[in-house]
Amino acid sequence: MTFPGIPTGRYSDGLVFTDFLASYMGMKSPMPYKQWTGLFKWRVRNGMNFAHGGTGVFNTWIKEPNMTTQINTFKQYIADGVYNKRDLDKSMAIVALSGNDYTQYVLDGGTDEGFRAYIIKVLNQLEVNLREIGKMGLKKVVMLTLQPLGCLPNKAISLSYEKCDKPLNNETMFHNTLLQQIVQKLNSETTDSPFHVLDLYSAFLSVINKSAGETGSAKFGNPLLKPCCIPASSEVLCGSVDGNGVKQYTLCENPTDNIFWDPVHPTQSGWRAISLALKPSIDKLMLYDQLNIHTQRPSFSVATF
Repeated sequence: MTFPGIPTGRYSDGLVFTDFLASYMGMKSPMPYKQWTGLFKWRVRNGMNFAHGGTGVFNTWIKEPNMTTQINTFKQYIADGVYNKRDLDKSMAIVALSGNDYTQYVLDGGTDEGFRAYIIKVLNQLEVNLREIGKMGLKKVVMLTLQPLGCLPNKAISLSYEKCDKPLNNETMFHNTLLQQIVQKLNSETTDSPFHVLDLYSAFLSVINKSAGETGSAKFGNPLLKPCCIPASSEVLCGSVDGNGVKQYTLCENPTDNIFWDPVHPTQSGWRAISLALKPSIDKLMLYDQLNIHTQRPSFSVATF
């Protein structure tokens, strides 16, 4: 709707985090791996995106490859020569786990009492996945913290879209604490400390907590956590139509007034504000001496899971 004016597979009205991250690096957005034809090596110079919306470390209701399968696809691309050792020496993997495993836990009838045990199970599998990525030879593996799940519109709706669900945010912080511990553990086992954390949780809150609703040039309306696009029911998504082509959702007048696009994803304006909050940390990662990279090097490669 906002960019590029036609559906592109993004869960937003336009650009999302990986688009802004690439722009900060002086690159075009990473190519979705399914678009790779193998004809031109230069097409992967901007990196490749292996992610699937709705997936997790385990299988979810979305019948798409989980993180392990995504990593195995990346391994196969290395084996096939799409990426070589020199590429990997100058590359960074961005790994995002967005909470879909926890949605599946609820859908499967999981209890509040068992939730923390399940978080530990998820993080144990994530540790396995990070180890596999580390073995590939990438000099930097960057893990995003989990965004504040209690602030997403699908939870904030019960609080009139004005406040976050604090108990769920506490569980999110538990997840992020375990993630930090895993990264510290993995780095303690190496000499070059290739694993890093990018604090998406704090970036989200820094935008949400501005009570005046102003972040940079973006001004967000009230109630602050109300999404622009509201599906007609939990069974449909923004963009869904019925058999007669009738829209199964309602839209706000201007997405730039909203942090969130739909019940769980930010708008382009929301992602821009969140990305700007993260930019100092991103700049620090890019200046890491081991990679010897600055914003004008197009060979910098990003793989996102």
